[in-house]
Amino acid sequence: MPSTEIQWFPGHMAKTRRLIKENLPNVDIVIELLDARIPYSSKNPEIAGLCGGKPILTVFTKSSLADPKISDEWIAYYRAAGLHPLFVDCKTGENISLIGKEIKEILKEKIEKNKQKGMIGKRLRAMIVGIPNVGKSTLINRLSGAAKAKAEDRPGVTQNKQWVATSIGIDLLDMPGVLWPKFEDRTVGQHLAAVGSIKDEILDTEDISATLCADLRDICPELLCARYKLDPATVGELDGRQLFELIGRKRGFLVPGGEIDVQRTASTILDEFRHIKIGRISLERPPRKDERDA
Repeated sequence: MPSTEIQWFPGHMAKTRRLIKENLPNVDIVIELLDARIPYSSKNPEIAGLCGGKPILTVFTKSSLADPKISDEWIAYYRAAGLHPLFVDCKTGENISLIGKEIKEILKEKIEKNKQKGMIGKRLRAMIVGIPNVGKSTLINRLSGAAKAKAEDRPGVTQNKQWVATSIGIDLLDMPGVLWPKFEDRTVGQHLAAVGSIKDEILDTEDISATLCADLRDICPELLCARYKLDPATVGELDGRQLFELIGRKRGFLVPGGEIDVQRTASTILDEFRHIKIGRISLERPPRKDERDA
């Protein structure tokens, strides 16, 4: 798929990686943001290495868009690995108040050492990292109580680092979104594109939408059928492209000659998935125990 082979501003990404390394000594903890719908694909494999052993709080954003049952599976999976997962929603405010508590729990030894040195109430510093459009700026604005960081529902808005003070005794360092220059795994690129972490303007949205239709057929056929008035008895026999075309015809998205309007169909499917008009859907779930042991 051409869209997953794109070079995603390699110079910009190199700058972001450099900023992370340079500023790491100035923070106590790293807050890594993942998209709750695609925890695997939204986790940049370079982050752990870049963080150099700093404590990490893993915050799954956009939880109100994800399937809550699958989110519970991810929480159990992370906790079993001795990690610190927290599902939040920056727009609704769900669990935002728990972020400060989680950070102070993870850093309780450091806080105690500060007290022993007479530095009671010393402000903690956290670096926020994640892929584009995962909600970094929106989270910072929630925690600061003001629009300190520019936030828009599109990737690539934050271009430079910025410090923001919060009312919870923690200063946050917002970093530009870091996305790897090339995706080796086709599914990773597809999922990032489906949730909007890559600009639609540089994608083959028709292909992305058709692939998403195939994913929804396998993950939640009942939701797909309900939204687009499809026959449950036949949906399982159709591939993604056939589903894509059927949805276009069902919606009456036709051009002269009777062909479907592929751009309108593609944008509609992506928009309705991203804005939970189809339902709360997670595209990825954690590996089962037998898969992890294999």
